[in-house]
Amino acid sequence: MFCRNCGSEIDDRAEICPKCGVRVNPQSASPTHANDDAPNAGFAVLGFFFPLIGLILYLVWKADYPLKAKSCGKGALIGFIVGIVLSILYVVIIVAAAGCIAANNPGTYY
Repeated sequence: MFCRNCGSEIDDRAEICPKCGVRVNPQSASPTHANDDAPNAGFAVLGFFFPLIGLILYLVWKADYPLKAKSCGKGALIGFIVGIVLSILYVVIIVAAAGCIAANNPGTYY
């Protein structure tokens, strides 16, 4: 058998990889994680409005709670992209407004 994390060959009965220390036998993982893990719209919204928090939660939870982590990551990614797009639109509108003001007042220099 091979480790899913580092790819090294390990004994078929091993529960933890001796090279990287990652649990390789998913049946021996604690069952409480499976019950607590579910996609969560609340965490997605939190990640949308605060992308840095969403990224941190994604990185912390990706091994133990993959579905919650995915919700946080999606929210953070969408929030970051929307923030960038709105910033670009803001700059374009400001530059266009400054151009209109300058065109209407040809003798005035800013």
